[in-house]
Amino acid sequence: MGQFGEKARRSGATRKIVEALREQIIHGVYVPGDRLPSSRALASERGVSRTTVTAAFEQLISEGYVISRQGASNVVAELNSPDARQTRQADAVDPPRLSPYAERLGSLPPGTIGPRPTLPFDFRYGDISASDFPRVLWRRAMTGALLRNKGRLAYAHPAGDERLRNELRTYLWRARGIQCDADQIVVVSGSQQGVDLCTRLLVELGSNVVFEEPGYVMARHALMAAGAALLSVPCDMHGLDTTRLPDVEKVSLVFVTPSHQYPLGGVLPVGRREALLDWATVKEAYVLEDDYDGEYRYDVKPIPPLYLSGNGRVIYLGTVSKTLSPTLRLGYLVLPKHLVDVFIRCKQVMDRHSSALEQEALASMLESGAYERHVRKMRRANSERRAALIAALTDCFEDDIEIVGSSAGLHVVVWFKHLCAEDEPNLVQAALQRGIGIYPVATLYLGQRPHRAGFVFGYASMSPCELTAGVTRLRTLIGRADPGTV
Repeated sequence: MGQFGEKARRSGATRKIVEALREQIIHGVYVPGDRLPSSRALASERGVSRTTVTAAFEQLISEGYVISRQGASNVVAELNSPDARQTRQADAVDPPRLSPYAERLGSLPPGTIGPRPTLPFDFRYGDISASDFPRVLWRRAMTGALLRNKGRLAYAHPAGDERLRNELRTYLWRARGIQCDADQIVVVSGSQQGVDLCTRLLVELGSNVVFEEPGYVMARHALMAAGAALLSVPCDMHGLDTTRLPDVEKVSLVFVTPSHQYPLGGVLPVGRREALLDWATVKEAYVLEDDYDGEYRYDVKPIPPLYLSGNGRVIYLGTVSKTLSPTLRLGYLVLPKHLVDVFIRCKQVMDRHSSALEQEALASMLESGAYERHVRKMRRANSERRAALIAALTDCFEDDIEIVGSSAGLHVVVWFKHLCAEDEPNLVQAALQRGIGIYPVATLYLGQRPHRAGFVFGYASMSPCELTAGVTRLRTLIGRADPGTV
């Protein structure tokens, strides 16, 4: 065994002795004042060197479990209080009280955390194909960021890399028609942090917040955890139904996805846009415009953002999660000028700043034009996937389904005309057993859920052939028996 292997072996033996003696002291095998075995005896018992045992005793002495006595055996120290040993043993029967925020958070339905099982056909929305990520371009941009001589490594500006904000300013002008100063842009760690920042700064406990029904669950959870009073407004084929806006005295925030309503896919027409902004002005509300997949338009031209006519009341939220990768955690807010300072202060308190290297890499891709070329490539690829999915669904289910929200984005909603909402759990489990991931739209409703079964089908993570094969397998599952018995 080499030098390093021998050192690691001794370290492992020392750790085991420390853990064993600590547990014996905590559980009362040795009580305060008891003499511990000598290093010679313990070394012989454990089959290790006295050096290893001595190192273990030194660790226990530093932790306060053992007292060293000159020329005598080590003894167990007095614990902090008479009942400390019992407290440790019982793992504190009455844990300290959590904050009201933590309690509200704990009452929410659990989200998906950590890795999920790999399925042959997974229609989960939000995932994108790993083969779509521009590895060579990103590696080149990251290498440039790593090799750039900065002189020293230091905390970055909480609003984001200055070069990136300037590049985002010009990109937003070209891609979305937004005219703003670079100083109005705050780089965030994904759209979720953008929502959280708005929630922290604009929503108080009990504040009225208008939210789409159905809508984006993670944004809804952020608002509910903050103690917002959610006022759900139904959405139809044209997005938020502004005729149903609540008649309340004051509203703090409106969360809306006007360019491609999530999940139903409606595009908010100009009349409703004007009505929403007029209503927000009267109610003294800010509007958070989540443009989560604005780069993907197929059958329609790009929709002008609400921000363009927001009169200082609209906050624009964008992300690269759908164009590059959700793992990068890069997004951005475009803020009214009077909100910039407080958002920067809050961002600094939350996490200082988003990852600087990734920001520099994205800035390089925007500056060179590589990002927009990649977006155009992804738009073509996802247009092919979308066409394959719709063709497969139409061929397999014919008139038994209604497909909505297909003009943009990376998902569609499929309503099954002859299945009811009660069939969804059994169908999800049966599909999972056959390697298919399907996701009910009902979970995106806060109040009354639809009576018929509907599912969100994401298509950005599979090839056209895989999409076709997955729908075909799903058809054999639904067609083999009554859904309630599959």
